Amino acid sequence: MTETTPAKASPRSLSGLLPFLRPYKGRIGLALLFLVLAAMATLAFPLALRSLIDGGLVQPDKGAQVMALREHFFALFGVAVALGLSSAARFYMVSWLGERITADIRNAVYGHVLQQSPEFFETTQTGEVLSRLSADTTLVQTVVGSSLSMGLRNLVMGVGALSVLIWTNPYVMFQVLGVLVLIVLPALWFGRRVRKLSRASQDRIADSSAIAAEVLNAIPVVQSYTAEGRESARFNASTDEAFSTAVRRSRARSVLVAFIIIATSAALLWGLYQGTQAVMAGRISAGDLGQTVMYVIILASAFAILGEVYGDLLRAAGATERLMELLGTRSSVTSPLNPAAAPAQQAGSAIKFERINFSYPSRPLQAALSNFSLQVKAGQTVAIVGPSGAGKSTVFQLLLRFYDPASGHMQLDGIATRDMALHDLRQRIGIVPQDAVIFSSSALENIRYGLPEATDAQVQAAAKAAFAHEFITALPQGYDTFLGERGVRLSGGQRQRIAIARAMLKNPPLLLLDEATSALDAESERMVQAALESAMQGRTTLVIAHRLATVKKADLIVVLDQGQLVEQGTHDALVLRGGVYAGLAALQFNA
Repeated sequence: MTETTPAKASPRSLSGLLPFLRPYKGRIGLALLFLVLAAMATLAFPLALRSLIDGGLVQPDKGAQVMALREHFFALFGVAVALGLSSAARFYMVSWLGERITADIRNAVYGHVLQQSPEFFETTQTGEVLSRLSADTTLVQTVVGSSLSMGLRNLVMGVGALSVLIWTNPYVMFQVLGVLVLIVLPALWFGRRVRKLSRASQDRIADSSAIAAEVLNAIPVVQSYTAEGRESARFNASTDEAFSTAVRRSRARSVLVAFIIIATSAALLWGLYQGTQAVMAGRISAGDLGQTVMYVIILASAFAILGEVYGDLLRAAGATERLMELLGTRSSVTSPLNPAAAPAQQAGSAIKFERINFSYPSRPLQAALSNFSLQVKAGQTVAIVGPSGAGKSTVFQLLLRFYDPASGHMQLDGIATRDMALHDLRQRIGIVPQDAVIFSSSALENIRYGLPEATDAQVQAAAKAAFAHEFITALPQGYDTFLGERGVRLSGGQRQRIAIARAMLKNPPLLLLDEATSALDAESERMVQAALESAMQGRTTLVIAHRLATVKKADLIVVLDQGQLVEQGTHDALVLRGGVYAGLAALQFNA
């Protein structure tokens, strides 16, 4: 992300929060009501004070004076009770709104990110997304749950105090008002700088989060290359840059706050001075002066707090911009508006690729597949082989519609994959990736991920078929054992068998095996290979393999080279042909 951001004199970007505020109009209305009541109670204090001075202290009779003072103090206490209750109700309502709206934004952003195609993650780092989910939403929560309410309350009090002051001392206060206008204009101009720096500060924090997430997910590699010092230095440089940007933002905001407070206080002190001159001249009473002093204090504090709140709003505006940018991204792969009906569930799926051309968005000039055509019958086992970078995994990614080809067509059971709902398409496909993914939960829930409604017995049956049952039952809590983040408590082969059991439990008509036995030792490979052969019965299976011994029995072997289909046939036929496959076979089997 860059620091470039459109310059605006007001935090208009907060308007992006409106869709999240609308569902809670009733609660917002109550919060505003309590806010106005609290402001009115505060504004009533100077009136009660004037009444106390002019009506309670000037009584000639001591008894009448005591009774009058008692009444006035009870009135002041009544104002205090009203202020306390309305303030408490306002605080609860706005805090609830802040927590609820922040949770809604987090849910919306997270759900939206989950819908993005892999193209999105080619250009957006996971750590940056996590920063937006945490740091940016926290800033929004501060504004919605505190700053905005505080700003509105002080705005009401400031306007109310200014109105009374103008009503009681119009000549003097119109002079003060003119000075305040001269203060606001440069404050708005200076606020633009604060907002740009706030956005840049959030971007630098996201950069640090991205580095941390990347490195922490690769700790074994980092430590094996003794790169801890280098990675610490890289992270330190990133955090120092974030610190420098934050310091510039804080410096600019400090100058803004100081300017507002000093200039506002100077203007209001001028008005107060004029008021004391009026008392000395006998034009107003001592109570009027007390009332004026209180309203001046309310007005000064309101402007000072508004200056602080304005800084918070500017900072939150940058965070809201980043969140709305994330919510505004659109996946290049979506379900059609009127998807075709899903084909009836059957034992195997028929697949057809027709003149497929595709390049990854991050490498548009390099063809991943070129004029690729292939037809797979239902129930067939097809192996896809070839050197690294030949396009084998690309075939799987296109089948799953992680990407769409630039040209050509794909069909699954006679229906174009573009015409199927993504959910229907992917529900018919099971995949065992080369790098088995294990979630931070129990062994039972990791396998059940393939079929959430599966019973414990079905989970255990799938584990037995994948030769995982024995090692799972040997774990401290059996199937309820927590496997750790990314399955750190399991060996590579055990993680792979969990992933195979997950795919078996899903029981899809199309099974994709991407080097499914690559992480297994010889004994485990034999067991799992037997389980896979059993699982492949009656369903279509596509197998990516570098170890050709695992695909010799395939119904069809497809050879890819530099994104093009160069050979296809059985193992024996391809060896006799003496082409690319024969060369690969000679290297492996002779070795």
